[in-house]
Amino acid sequence: MARLVNLIFTEKEMVIDSHVHFWKYNEGNYSWIDSSMKLLQKDYLPTELEPTLKRNFVDGCIAIQATSTEIETKFLAELSNTHPIIKGVVGWADLKAPDAEKKLTALKAYPSIVGLRHIAQDEPDDYYYNIEFRKGLALLQPFGYTFDLLLFPRQLRAARDLAGEFPGQTFILDHCGKPDIRNKEINDWKQGITELAAHPNVFCKLSGLLTQTLWKNWRPADFYPCLDVVIESFGVDRLLFASDWPVMLVSGMYVQWKSLLEKYMEHFLPEDRDKIFGLTAKRVYGI
Repeated sequence: MARLVNLIFTEKEMVIDSHVHFWKYNEGNYSWIDSSMKLLQKDYLPTELEPTLKRNFVDGCIAIQATSTEIETKFLAELSNTHPIIKGVVGWADLKAPDAEKKLTALKAYPSIVGLRHIAQDEPDDYYYNIEFRKGLALLQPFGYTFDLLLFPRQLRAARDLAGEFPGQTFILDHCGKPDIRNKEINDWKQGITELAAHPNVFCKLSGLLTQTLWKNWRPADFYPCLDVVIESFGVDRLLFASDWPVMLVSGMYVQWKSLLEKYMEHFLPEDRDKIFGLTAKRVYGI
């Protein structure tokens, strides 16, 4: 009996939240946290998230950059050394810099760094076509780094072209591409998602939707049309559970989002739920 119990225990799949943020707040570096987000204008560190993960049966997380500085990237990597819940870090480096390769080489000193991200939603809509950016992006694959796509729906076509130009590079779309759930205008977004998902090197995080609707004034059914689109477009093999903690807190609680997804997937095959809630994150980020 003990042998059977041990076998069951070892086969338990790890649940991974593939998108959380940690910061020591200062207005200069986190100017995007405006007066409507006063809740976020303080430090958010792993010690605050750990009890939440435990209560929700989540085993670990991926820490994602929230400001475009190398200092923050190294800060997140150092946090991973002292907080085992951090299974990987997606940081930032200036891929447009002439010495981008040197910067990437320096990051290899931090084994927890598994990918990079740039906040393209703050850039011109044609940012992904920038020649210097593309030269830097071409360096990522040999380093084994993924690239997270943070964008608005109007930038989905540029992301589609980027994915087609770099078929060997793994891309992860953050927050389902930020559909406009609040105004129920998702037709153009749906078209963009369908085209982007046609590239097999693109994955998608089930996150960020709580803040795309009326904050704290939503119903689970509000999100179902968008979840239907990404499930149909990406399939269960290219979707990752994520929370976008602590940003999500302006609109809801961690348990609400995870429970909502679990309810939505209650008729999925157990092995498909395991993929979305952890296996795919482990595979994509190499953790």
